[in-house]
Amino acid sequence: MGGQNVQLIVDGKRLDGRKPDEMRNIRIEAGVIPEADGSAFIEWGGNKIICGVYGPRECIPRHGANPYKATVKCRYMMSPFASLDEHGRSGPSRRSNELSKVIREVFENLIIAEKFPNTQIDIFIDVLQAEGGTRTASVTAAAVALVNAGIPMKDMVSAVASGKAGDVLLVDLGKEEDNFGQSDMPIAMSHSDKNIQLLQMDGLLTKDEIAQMLDQVEKGCDELNEKQADALKRFYERGEEEKFEW
Repeated sequence: MGGQNVQLIVDGKRLDGRKPDEMRNIRIEAGVIPEADGSAFIEWGGNKIICGVYGPRECIPRHGANPYKATVKCRYMMSPFASLDEHGRSGPSRRSNELSKVIREVFENLIIAEKFPNTQIDIFIDVLQAEGGTRTASVTAAAVALVNAGIPMKDMVSAVASGKAGDVLLVDLGKEEDNFGQSDMPIAMSHSDKNIQLLQMDGLLTKDEIAQMLDQVEKGCDELNEKQADALKRFYERGEEEKFEW
């Protein structure tokens, strides 16, 4: 955040030509990893993210098992070739650890873990290409992968980042807007009850601006929910035995 010298709004349009309330192109596919219990791939603007879900399965180490519910684990990782910023880096980082934690907390609130005591559910997220908004895209993809795995949840969830640049409120921030805008507020929202499952904020916003952003995010999440449902429908229409064609 910061970088006020970078002009991000030109003649009312963003640098990629979008209107302030316009989302990037999004494609979601379910069942892309045959070996996983559930999986999903999301292409969101320049982001390409794959998610695999395994479980419920035996908790390892066993002393970590909870006799009352499943233990949810999440590992978010950005590949060394995902972006210029990440070029040459591999393995966990402070950022990947933070995002693993916040994504895990979203699904700990939603998975009906009491149905699977003494087990663990693993969510693996790999960012293959990054262009701003990987945490929101990861939540959206992971929700599809969990449904694909047959893991019951209280509600479906999707996520969108809203923000502010050039004193204009924006939805679905791109990389430059994320890096150089005035504020960034990623939000995950459950579909039926519209409860906020994740909210982080960087930068300063007024109360009215936050209210407007929540409205923008709700519309964006409704759009995402349709794409999530379509991805799962396509998977079941083509049949579980039929492999996904990239």
